[in-house]
Amino acid sequence: MQLKPEPHADWTPFGRPLFDDADARALSRVGVVDVGSNSVRLVVFDGAARSPAYFYNEKVMCGLGASLSETGRLDVKGRARALGALTRFAHLARGMDLPPLSVVATAAVRDASDGAEFCAEVADLTGLRISVIPGEEEARLSAQGVLLGWPGAYGLVCDIGGASMELAEIASGRVGRRVTSELGPLKLRDIKGGRKGRKAHIKTVVERLRAEIGPQRDRLFLVGGSWRAIAKIDMARRGYPLAVLHEYRMSASSVRDTIEFTRGRDLDELRAIAGVSAARMTLVPYALEVLARLLSTFKPRDIAVSSYGIREGLLYEQMPQRLRDRDPLIEACYFAESKDARLPGFGKTLFQFVSPLFKAGAKSQKRLIKAACLLHDVSWRAHPDYRAEVCFDNATRANMGGLKHSERVFLGLALLHRYSSKRTGTRFDPLIGLLDDKRLKQAEILGRAMRFGAMLWPQMQETHLAPMASLHLYPKKRVLELTLPDNLRPLFGEVAEARFRALAQALDSEALVKGPPKVRAKSGAKPKVHK
Repeated sequence: MQLKPEPHADWTPFGRPLFDDADARALSRVGVVDVGSNSVRLVVFDGAARSPAYFYNEKVMCGLGASLSETGRLDVKGRARALGALTRFAHLARGMDLPPLSVVATAAVRDASDGAEFCAEVADLTGLRISVIPGEEEARLSAQGVLLGWPGAYGLVCDIGGASMELAEIASGRVGRRVTSELGPLKLRDIKGGRKGRKAHIKTVVERLRAEIGPQRDRLFLVGGSWRAIAKIDMARRGYPLAVLHEYRMSASSVRDTIEFTRGRDLDELRAIAGVSAARMTLVPYALEVLARLLSTFKPRDIAVSSYGIREGLLYEQMPQRLRDRDPLIEACYFAESKDARLPGFGKTLFQFVSPLFKAGAKSQKRLIKAACLLHDVSWRAHPDYRAEVCFDNATRANMGGLKHSERVFLGLALLHRYSSKRTGTRFDPLIGLLDDKRLKQAEILGRAMRFGAMLWPQMQETHLAPMASLHLYPKKRVLELTLPDNLRPLFGEVAEARFRALAQALDSEALVKGPPKVRAKSGAKPKVHK
């Protein structure tokens, strides 16, 4: 289990981490500002280039588009709040020594008669240059934000803001047709005729959008604060155990149940249930009406909530294609290992060591195994009594792209078992229920394999020509075989033996060690050394 340097080769099947590359490092800290119809937000991205961390994230609910339908101009109070927010953001960027901020404005500034005047005032006061983007460009950037988290994704991206709603199709990692509309909640609340009038208007517009963009029966990706608020209500209604919005899945029937759940309920009551702000909650009823029509018109296969949108799309815009094509999960794990592990680089060696136990695994499973091996040691600074708990929390709640909720739990459980042999009776029991018995067992085996493999890590300091330890599983014979070369004999002490027996027991196999010392023992029994 010795790492062999490959200075000129790709780290197949991992691929060399791109955050070591100069082009990737140039993206290590990027600030973007989204001037929306309802909110103004600054996000500073930092970290692994392909899966950046949120170094700074601040939002101000300004309501620039609150009176747009009525006056044709930006809301007076909203404009003042937006100017204050942008002035603050400009000062923050200078304090962080950031490159120039990328600032975009969407529907409210785009449609308002005083939009250009507002942009000029911002430039005079702050030095920030706002790019007012058309609706189709807004759709493209939002779709690119989805691709940041789901490389190779396919389906229909729906981004709803305060004063507009955009649709964009994505397939094979590319953005296709895009359309825009005025179906933002701030505009819908001013439609005459009450609920009946809005319903007829929404139906007409959505049918027009479908005619323009064509049938879209794959996944529907929801981008925007109003969609996320609906997802929070859906989670609360279901008693869903993992409060992570990104990659949260809903079905059409679940949305219908949530619509029924909200009907007749006081907005303050819903706010308390779901933890949604007052400003956002006032827009949710209108967004629900739009979502119901989208589902009945497009009939998507399923629905996924994306926390990534236009801001992430702006970052994606700056990436070279070779960086876009990388797996965001693996890149994030690479970065975490290089920054926090005691022995950066051992994750790849550990992956090679445990892989024989998962030969029949699908590509998606092997991807999670890679991620777990890279993360297996990044929480070593935590107190030993809480290390397993910290690992589980980090994996299930970290802001990482490319992970379904069940995959988050699998990854967290494997890392929990890296440090602990038990998982029952913890506060994680509701989350563990997201996995079936087979996946629970696989996560336990992976965790125990990493727990044992970590006992052999000092060999990394030896010459790369030294023999490597290896595992081989014989499922029919129910034998787990460890080949242990002479140079690693001192590492196979009492604790290592116990961990190897525990791994064999999890595999319902007999533990066999080849090479000195020659050991053969039933799983769970203390190995006997034969000279």
